[in-house]
Amino acid sequence: MTFEERTDAVVAALDGEELKLIYRVLHQHLGEHPQLMDTDFLIELQNYLQRRAKAEGIDIADHGAWDRWIGNVAAPSCDIRTRRRRIIEE
Repeated sequence: MTFEERTDAVVAALDGEELKLIYRVLHQHLGEHPQLMDTDFLIELQNYLQRRAKAEGIDIADHGAWDRWIGNVAAPSCDIRTRRRRIIEE
């Protein structure tokens, strides 16, 4: 893993499995830290991981397939997830 500064930005070369771990942990704690939800970092991380998943043939619209690919082995089904859904406010 490396970080490189370029003017006012930082470019990182990170391991794909570490990126999945970072995404899982951040996503699990959005309810406690809703200010993370709209950060460029989280949005770009999710977009990047979704592009990788699609390239590997994962249907990211299938939450079960996405969860398995991202490493959420014990994630609830969409039906359960919908029943537990709550509004997160900043």
